Amino acid sequence: MSTERITDDLQRLLALLPAAVREALDPAERRDQLLEVVLDLGRIPEARYPGRSVELGRRCLERDDLLEMVRRIGEFGADNRAGIERTLHRISAIRNRRGDVVGLTCRVGRAVFGTVAIVRDLLDSGESLLLMGRPGVGKTTALREIARVLADDLHKRVVVIDTSNEIAGDGDIPHPAIGRARRMQVARPELQHQVMIEAVENHMPEVIVIDEIGTELEAQAARTIAERGVMLVATAHGNALANLIKNPTLCDLVGGIESVTLGDEEARRRRTQKTVLERAADPTFPLAVEMHSRHRWAVHDDVGRTVDLLLRGQSPRPQERELMADGGVRLVDPEPSMPQPPQRRPALAVVPVPDPERSGPRRPGSAQPSGESPAVKDPGEVVLQVLCCGFSRQRLEEAVRCHDWPVRAVDDLASADVLLSVRQGLGRQPELRRQAREAGVPILVIKSDSLAQVERSLERLLNRQLQTQREQEPERSPGQADRADALAALEECRLAVEKIVMPEGRPVELLPRNETVLQMQADLVARYSLQSDVYGSSDQRRLRVFPP
Repeated sequence: MSTERITDDLQRLLALLPAAVREALDPAERRDQLLEVVLDLGRIPEARYPGRSVELGRRCLERDDLLEMVRRIGEFGADNRAGIERTLHRISAIRNRRGDVVGLTCRVGRAVFGTVAIVRDLLDSGESLLLMGRPGVGKTTALREIARVLADDLHKRVVVIDTSNEIAGDGDIPHPAIGRARRMQVARPELQHQVMIEAVENHMPEVIVIDEIGTELEAQAARTIAERGVMLVATAHGNALANLIKNPTLCDLVGGIESVTLGDEEARRRRTQKTVLERAADPTFPLAVEMHSRHRWAVHDDVGRTVDLLLRGQSPRPQERELMADGGVRLVDPEPSMPQPPQRRPALAVVPVPDPERSGPRRPGSAQPSGESPAVKDPGEVVLQVLCCGFSRQRLEEAVRCHDWPVRAVDDLASADVLLSVRQGLGRQPELRRQAREAGVPILVIKSDSLAQVERSLERLLNRQLQTQREQEPERSPGQADRADALAALEECRLAVEKIVMPEGRPVELLPRNETVLQMQADLVARYSLQSDVYGSSDQRRLRVFPP
């Protein structure tokens, strides 16, 4: 894997600077990692580097110096920006009330080859990608390199929407840094959304590359383009996804936010207010990258799931990647986040039924026996192995992690106990469906890959597995069976109260029981000073225990 290579054509920018400033920048160490040169009327010129600034000389800049430099540069556009033809440098003007130039910011543009290795796998997926980060972290540089890789290495039809000529440089001929990608210039910044639509309608691109989506019209144009099946690669204002969610102008990029009013029972089950915020639609960009520095990025491989977690007040765990000096990519383990309040988890918990012969019900307030810990699973506990189809295994692992369920995601059908798929998943993989039927592996289809749907499906599978285990137990005499079932039901109730309801503040729904056992469970719950109620009909009547 090749290391990164940098080209900047710095001499062409230095040739425009006043002689005294150019001489101060002559030493090689003053050019290395130079970000920009700031020229303000009546002040000493400055050279800016990452994290520091250096004064260039002792003489303050005069008006004649600025006028001479403006004459060399030529005309500025409507956005007060100018460039040097076939380079990536950008020169921005500050004007006074009369329109005279009183300051210039000369930003050094560099073509960096090799940094795209950090997200190379995301480009192969063909899904739209959004880059975020603070100014100066290298978003435009990365965008330029991504455009070249998509056009030259992946042979895509790429069109770059270049509003300020910052991606492909000034002039009519684009800079070689974008490779075979085509460039469409934008006459005025406020017309960028129109040029985005024009590119799709007139030039049949497979990929559209845009720098700085910043208005509502541009966000709407991006959604229109994505719905037409065109891949988008763009940057947006904001350091992280959380910033976009709070930005009413750009929140549509991550699916949009809407206020939803819940019913009384649903609000009680979620332990939230009746009015909550939820994601309105699928994100325009399924993939997102937060650029923390030039060589360390955080990757969100499922933006919809990340937004859902943020709206519930939970912290997402993006994949941290770091580009090494030799061009390799290293995964960085993020610092473990603090556990989230359990009451925000909407699904009901599933409590495994213990063996009644090994443990009986204990009185409320009795001490935990030595050597027994609620966090330790029974060594003999059976793990449900699930193969995911049509959605990421990270979604399954998230649901399992939230509830500490005995479930494990597997990668092959041979070791799976059940195949869990979204509606469209098996349609895209008919061979997998045929193999599952031949192998006798059950198939459970869910409507969508939302966290709530996955949690409900796992809850159903676990309850079914527990019921199957009970049916397979050796037959006992009626008296022994009734007594064992009652003991198991009481122990299940005790575990639910002591391990989930009281310490975590979550409601728990127990397994279906007969009327006699339900009354015994209700009496036990009352001894803990808790409320309970019976739900379901006929043989599916079960007790639900509510937190205090």
